[in-house]
Amino acid sequence: MDFVRQILDRVGDKWSMLVIATLEAGPLRYTDLQREVPGISQRMLTLTVRQLQQDGLVTRTAYAEVPPRVEYALTPLGHSLHQIVTSLITWVADHHGQIREHRAHIATAP
Repeated sequence: MDFVRQILDRVGDKWSMLVIATLEAGPLRYTDLQREVPGISQRMLTLTVRQLQQDGLVTRTAYAEVPPRVEYALTPLGHSLHQIVTSLITWVADHHGQIREHRAHIATAP
């Protein structure tokens, strides 16, 4: 059960979900990926793609060019997770107003 919790923690964090959703459109270079994931720091992006790569969800391909080029892409396992991530992001987008109302209500309750 501990392994399941670890994986849920990893793929359930906001940066992993956003990186997976962004890479669904196709491979991206690091700087393009950082630009497409608003608010993510360079350190957090590096950590996130490294962890996703360790879990087999993202690949990192370095091309022997001048200047060097590195691209990140979803693996088949990452693509299979994308539908779930997209469903969760859609759910949040559809219900954020209700959640904010509940939070406001609780914050003002005596």
